[in-house]
Amino acid sequence: MQKAVEITYSGRTLRGMMHIPDNSNGKVPMVAIFHGFTGNKMEPHFIFVKLSRALEKAGIGSVRFDFYGSGESDGDFSEMTFSGELEDARQILNFIKQQPTTDLNRIGVLGLSMGGAIAGVLANEYKDDVKALVLWAPAFNIPEAMANGENNRFGDTMEKYGFVDIGGLALSKNFVEDIVKLNIFELSKGYNNNVLIVHGTNDAAVEYKVSDRILNEVYGSNARRVTIENADHTFNNLEWEKTAINESVEFFKKELLRG
Repeated sequence: MQKAVEITYSGRTLRGMMHIPDNSNGKVPMVAIFHGFTGNKMEPHFIFVKLSRALEKAGIGSVRFDFYGSGESDGDFSEMTFSGELEDARQILNFIKQQPTTDLNRIGVLGLSMGGAIAGVLANEYKDDVKALVLWAPAFNIPEAMANGENNRFGDTMEKYGFVDIGGLALSKNFVEDIVKLNIFELSKGYNNNVLIVHGTNDAAVEYKVSDRILNEVYGSNARRVTIENADHTFNNLEWEKTAINESVEFFKKELLRG
């Protein structure tokens, strides 16, 4: 079963989709799915829709929302900050916990790119609630990228106008000032349940070596990585997509159904 859902808090409405396995009796495991920077609850080539439907077939429910300022949710992209999306994620997790169909002992989180950074921080904050974590091309390095290369590239335009145009979206100075203060690696440390990282070797947005750092500096033996040779940032190939979805579903089945 798939249905539209909404969360309203502090005058903001987030819009999303909830999937519940058909013929489910009682409570089911649930996974929160977080999109990436400039993304939405479907993501490229509908990979999040396919993921939710694969989880549903496996007996696992999911929710995937547009963060504030993205997709169909309230707000404008220019109002988006990392801290704001993290608060959205907290509200989404609480929404899952409030659903009568949710097995509170079997909640997972999956995030793509900056959504992976959100997922990492959230999982550590709610380590007693989040029983399994999956990170797709996780952008734990985004504060460094903004502080070093990207902020310099934006230069005078950001200072003059308070935003820069990135493909028709206004990225605000507030976003940059917010995120450069954060250390995602440190904020994610302490989560001690199992973690799966899925990353392509030809990721131009989040270099493959970033997940090396995550494995070594953050999760250690609690995590394993699925490497997809030649894959790009969002697995834009049917085989890459299949691998990312199948590996993630099998991980959640192990951790949330049999774990």
